Amino acid sequence: MATTTTTTDNINKDSNTDRSESESAVNGTQNPHTLQPTRKIALITGITGQDGSYLTEFLLNKGYEVHGLIRRSSNFNTQRINHIYIDPHNAHKALMKLHYADLSDASSLRRWLDTILPDEVYNLAAQSHVAVSFEIPDYTADVVATGALRLLEAVRSHVAASGRSHIKYYQAGSSEMFGSTPPPQSEATPFHPRSPYAASKCAAHWYTVNYREAYGIFACNGILFNHESPRRGENFVTRKITRAVGRIKIGLQSKLFLGNLQASRDWGFAGDYVEAMWLMLQQEKPDDYVVATEESHTVEEFLAVAFGYVGLDWRDHVVIDKRYFRPTEVDNLKGDASKAKKVLGWKPRVGFEKLVKMMVDEDVEFAKREKVLVDAGYMDAQQQP
Repeated sequence: MATTTTTTDNINKDSNTDRSESESAVNGTQNPHTLQPTRKIALITGITGQDGSYLTEFLLNKGYEVHGLIRRSSNFNTQRINHIYIDPHNAHKALMKLHYADLSDASSLRRWLDTILPDEVYNLAAQSHVAVSFEIPDYTADVVATGALRLLEAVRSHVAASGRSHIKYYQAGSSEMFGSTPPPQSEATPFHPRSPYAASKCAAHWYTVNYREAYGIFACNGILFNHESPRRGENFVTRKITRAVGRIKIGLQSKLFLGNLQASRDWGFAGDYVEAMWLMLQQEKPDDYVVATEESHTVEEFLAVAFGYVGLDWRDHVVIDKRYFRPTEVDNLKGDASKAKKVLGWKPRVGFEKLVKMMVDEDVEFAKREKVLVDAGYMDAQQQP
């Protein structure tokens, strides 16, 4: 099934059909002759991202109907969720549905809330690259900070108009909000953001708290420390490293250019962290939670594990490039997730070394497929040094 065809079919599905299906699920008005258990309905912004794809898988396994909001693009960017896509004409099996919207477009957010009638809303969408936020600070603030405000206001006005007060909201926070505050960082740790991205996430965090306190909305902030996976974007340092390891091992690349190797982060597996998001919305009362492994490792340690796993020495391949240093650096992030462990009963399953090796395994296989294209003349092997 071609991606371009299936994705377009899914997005262009008649919204009236979506509305009737959603209302039936929420109100329990199914035909008694075809009565099925009522499904919970989730709405996810950022569904095409790393976290969105893992959360969608998780919720589908829980029996949810999942609706995702995606931005219009000249190229489809649904590769992380194509494996769980089902053509909407297969109505009984197509429990993931996609709709065009944008956090910069308040009217689209309210329209889809009124149409889909979700039980849970997960705001995962963002311009989430810290270094890029220095390059495009206005856009970052509009999407990350004001975008969260638009969605919260859409939820508030939807609840006021419909009376559906049971709706629950999750806001994706970030450990970057702590910035230069010394570790370990918990829910009580003061924020000291060191980038436009981090400052925007702080604003989104406090908007969420304000709407919870002012309007009684069930709204939670998940302050997630760095979480990675084979689905991580290739311009994030962890995936940049494991992609390079695969290419170097297969002979497609020789050098890897990086910035600060002493930056230390609390790295976990994204697939573990989406469970914590869901658990927050299953509690009796809304609250804010730090989600972390409670271990911190430097970029240099990540390099040592990744290169060492395939029998290479990272020092033979890594070159320091000053262009990758940030104007203001965050030296050490290490979370205190004791509250999440106690209240949510959550704990990480994938440790640091297992995570790194998981990512390297995937990227070595990726590089092997690239090598086939290079050998056949479909790719230029000299694109990178």
